[in-house]
Amino acid sequence: MMALDVIAAALVLAGSVLALTAAIGVVRFPDTLARMHSATKPQVLGLILVLVGALIRLRGSHDAGMVTVSIIFTLITAPVVAHRVGRLAYQEQDMTEVLAVDELVELTDEDQDVSRPGAAPPPGNPSPR
Repeated sequence: MMALDVIAAALVLAGSVLALTAAIGVVRFPDTLARMHSATKPQVLGLILVLVGALIRLRGSHDAGMVTVSIIFTLITAPVVAHRVGRLAYQEQDMTEVLAVDELVELTDEDQDVSRPGAAPPPGNPSPR
């Protein structure tokens, strides 16, 4: 029993430290993509470590199932949110100085929304009148 409590406390402490470093990274990093990286990877790992520590501590409790659902939900939603934030940052900001290789330039030319004010029409389509 005592060893499991120590392991649970170590996991919660390690997860808290990772969440703290993620928060510091969000404040300190210079651009959106770096902030997004800081807000997703260490924060999600820190949350999972805290929840696994809680699972060890709550072993045999009915609340352990809800903690497991929280872990699964975090693992499913975090990559989707990070992807959407990255795409939005790419579309809203000039990333030519930040990115070494721009792999999205062809995709965004095709996905341009003509209904948006100031947006350029897609190549090959006449401009709306």
